[in-house]
Amino acid sequence: MKACVFIFCSVTLLSLQAVSAFAASSVSIQPANGLKRSRSSPLSIRNARHNVNGHALMMSLPRGGAIAAKGIFPSIKDQISGATKTPSALFNSALLTLALTTTAFKLFQKSSESGEDVKKNDKPKSIKSLQLRFLSVFWLIRCADWLQGPYFYEVYSSKVFNGVQASMGIVSKLFLTGFASTALFGPLVGRAADSYGRKKGTLAFCLLYALGAISTKSPLLLVLFLGRLSSGIGTSILFSAPEAWLVGEAQKSGDGAYLGETFGMAYAGDAIVAILAGQFAGVAASIRGPTGPFELSTGFLGVGALLAALLWKENVAEGSDSSSKPTIREALNVVRKDPRIMAVGAVQSLFEAAMYIFVLQWPPALTTAITKAFGDGAVTPYGTVFSCFMACCLLGSTMFGYFTKKGTKTETFTAGMLSLATLAMAGATAVTTSASQSLWALIASFFLFEGCVGMYFPSIGTLRSKYVPDSHRSVIMNLFGIPLNALVVSVFLSISLKRLGLTGALSISTGALAIASASMFSLLSNIKKGDSIKTEPETA
Repeated sequence: MKACVFIFCSVTLLSLQAVSAFAASSVSIQPANGLKRSRSSPLSIRNARHNVNGHALMMSLPRGGAIAAKGIFPSIKDQISGATKTPSALFNSALLTLALTTTAFKLFQKSSESGEDVKKNDKPKSIKSLQLRFLSVFWLIRCADWLQGPYFYEVYSSKVFNGVQASMGIVSKLFLTGFASTALFGPLVGRAADSYGRKKGTLAFCLLYALGAISTKSPLLLVLFLGRLSSGIGTSILFSAPEAWLVGEAQKSGDGAYLGETFGMAYAGDAIVAILAGQFAGVAASIRGPTGPFELSTGFLGVGALLAALLWKENVAEGSDSSSKPTIREALNVVRKDPRIMAVGAVQSLFEAAMYIFVLQWPPALTTAITKAFGDGAVTPYGTVFSCFMACCLLGSTMFGYFTKKGTKTETFTAGMLSLATLAMAGATAVTTSASQSLWALIASFFLFEGCVGMYFPSIGTLRSKYVPDSHRSVIMNLFGIPLNALVVSVFLSISLKRLGLTGALSISTGALAIASASMFSLLSNIKKGDSIKTEPETA
């Protein structure tokens, strides 16, 4: 059933791509998008891939009919030439290739299963029920977050204060307000979620994020800053409470062995949700203007909150009662005393910081390479590039499920993935320093890194479920966000003040990934012989 749903989604994406290409033969698609992904929404910063620096996206797909001039059966050389003639054609071809590769990989994975494997991986009804309850809520609230990303820049830059259009400086301050609120309030809201309930925390996220979305309708700068503050606090809950609820429920029922599979399904589906959310955002903006996607996101938040209220049972941190609530100081002591938790935290902070820095830097890097390859006037198809990145993430999540199902230990898999991500980022950094700035090398590096991003999220979710104690889970997860946000904000400010360039920023990402890799290998070496790594029977 799961494979059928996966294949259906992949085919749907391929169909959408074909329809877009056909439609583009007579019209260019030009959704005006904007910048976002703060850890005010860390998810939102990646959404900035839809658009950067306020430029409109130009998905200028190749016009149809060109092949017919060469005959009904064009040569392979002609086909390749046509597929790489323009930036849009190049990335449309890449998206099609990635989608086909992912579908083929999933079909191979399914066909390679023996009857014994199928019987072994037959899940209990309790697991199926838990996955249904969690994923239905998780994908809805993630969709709400993705919806807001493409129009973050435009919705704020369109505001007028005292007769003057909002400047980039004001938009940047709004952007950083979300990051700062996440870092400052994250541990506090994490403690509240552990103490009073992860279900309540998820409902609180929906409310806070909806308030932030609604605030975009206001012409008052103070209201906009309060909205960003609300969204930033909500984001810290988004990245801790739902996961903590899932882990708590699974461990309480003795079904923790299937957590890796559930995380793999969650983030594979999230990549598809992100692509669809981009389409939904474009439609909403065309109807309601730049606030349209934010208005639509409140609908998804409302449905997600309703399902969580109806389907989720409340759970709190282990050992938490009216007389004993988890504290931030206790959480710090727990981390300090266990080098394994410190290693997992270092991986989380450093990898995600590298990822958010990358999101701020890939557009100028890619635009420069495209200009060198195609000449002045070449348009970077940000929307299609974003879809390619999400397809890479989908492939990465699928590979995580495949290798863990084959018995590869999550710790070993993650160490390999981090090493690969470091090499990919180092390659991208080297390309930006070279005189030629090869477009093909840059694309390969970026796609490889995005594939690692797809592997990372289910990996880190599995590792946190294994090493971070339930008694302080949400608090510790948010504590790891403090150095993450500090590094990203420092880099962002350095870029804004022109103290740090493109190559310097990517070099910092490479260094962060290298340290994350070292931390992961440290975790492997610190695992005691009597506490051998468990093999999770995940499937995806």
